[in-house]
Amino acid sequence: MSSGSFSRVGVVGLGTMGAGIAEVLARGGLDVVGVEVDAEALERGRGHLERSTGRAVERGRLTGEARDAILGRTTLTTEFADLGGCDLVIEAVPERLDLKRRVFATLDGVCREDAVLATNTSSLSVTDIAVTTRRPSKIVGVHFFNPAPVMRLVEVIGTVLTEPDAVARVAALVEDLGKTPVTVGDRAGFVANRLLFGYLNQAAGMLESGHATRDDIDTAMKGGAGLPMGPFTLMDLIGLDTCLEVLEAVYAESRDRRHAPSPVLRELVAAGLLGRKTGQGFYTYGGTASGNEGAAGDAADGPPPVVGVAGTGPYATAVARTCGAAGAEVRRVAADDEAALSGCDLVIEAAGTDAERAPALAALAKAAPPDAVLATTAVTVPVIGLAVASGRPADVVGLRFPEADGTLVEIAATVASAPGLADRAAALAERLGLTAVRGRDRAGGIVDALRFPYLNDAAAMLGAGYAGADAIDAAMTLGCGYPTGPIADLDRLGLDRAVAVLRALYEETREPAFAPAPLLEEHVTAGRPLR
Repeated sequence: MSSGSFSRVGVVGLGTMGAGIAEVLARGGLDVVGVEVDAEALERGRGHLERSTGRAVERGRLTGEARDAILGRTTLTTEFADLGGCDLVIEAVPERLDLKRRVFATLDGVCREDAVLATNTSSLSVTDIAVTTRRPSKIVGVHFFNPAPVMRLVEVIGTVLTEPDAVARVAALVEDLGKTPVTVGDRAGFVANRLLFGYLNQAAGMLESGHATRDDIDTAMKGGAGLPMGPFTLMDLIGLDTCLEVLEAVYAESRDRRHAPSPVLRELVAAGLLGRKTGQGFYTYGGTASGNEGAAGDAADGPPPVVGVAGTGPYATAVARTCGAAGAEVRRVAADDEAALSGCDLVIEAAGTDAERAPALAALAKAAPPDAVLATTAVTVPVIGLAVASGRPADVVGLRFPEADGTLVEIAATVASAPGLADRAAALAERLGLTAVRGRDRAGGIVDALRFPYLNDAAAMLGAGYAGADAIDAAMTLGCGYPTGPIADLDRLGLDRAVAVLRALYEETREPAFAPAPLLEEHVTAGRPLR
């Protein structure tokens, strides 16, 4: 169905998002009617539209003539009755169900019977909005991402009541506007926000529990997971009040504790510390920037250390290559080779399986120099157990590489580690050209503990038939700026690794959301990727 079936489109609510949607529609050659509640709000909306198109002209993305044409195709009014001739009306008012229902009741009375009505809700149930109208079969969700003129993803949501033709027509319009439509079912948060905010909320809980610092978590997720920004920087950018609203909406539907808002998030919102827009949230803006609390600082100065790596598999090879990238002397050693280990500053156990770790670390502890830092790369078994079994628990830390060929390393000291051992390990890592962050001795460390539950959520979504693999991946890459989608990431990282980390997280926390999704278990058993 061609989007030519829509020629005149209304937009109700001309805040930043609504004005952006109006601009996108007018850029696409459609006649647009923008409605606001009063003259003052209407002028603010006009200002949003004029500034946005003006910036596009300044940056060479629009010509002056094109801008004039866009503004000329846009009629601004405070009269809902002016929407009577529209084929499609998109509501873009604040995320309050009562407000959206009132708007739709009004639209139901003024719009043609064959007009499609759409809500730009990011987290509320489209069905809850639709059932208050006399035309639930013509109600769809059309979730643009901010800023609408720039972001390519648009989630198109149909309910159990929506005519398939209405969904198809809106999806076709989105495509003709140069966007990528992803058609999904009506679940709170849809795809992108349901996946994103579970991860963000878990990061807030990780901070609150003392697992790691704010800076180390942000650094870890950028350097270890390849994300464009860390979770706390992102939440401050989104607005902590918006984060809280989305989490509350998803939790109200799912009752999944993964989306039960973290107390620290509630406290910051209650205090009016909403992120960038108020000058303070998880970070403070406009003052002296905070440094990375996990940095080793001056202690990192000095020549590259001598590193011994015990292990014969591809993972050990990758760790050795990573350590040697800064010019360090790296020795591939047998665990009991005292001569090869002589003079090593850092000795890394990189065994192929968890069952091999304890005996390998114990042998290394006997053969390594007494002043060497002993490290295990264990992720799914506690470092403390291996440290005690080694006979030198005071000398042992976890040294975790979320990406074996990456430059980020997580240091996990245990309750038995000697005072200052984590500092020594961080200094050695920095001298190897690595970025060191610190976290407690917990399953998954920082990156894997945050990454794999998010990927598990995506697998559960796929397994439930809620959205397809391509749609889920597009939602996260185009809507959230992730370098790769979660389904592609699962196949890249390995389903067996995902299941192992998730089982360890579940064993440690008994959190139901961490239990591996049945689809993951099935594919691991079959030895098949998700795609």
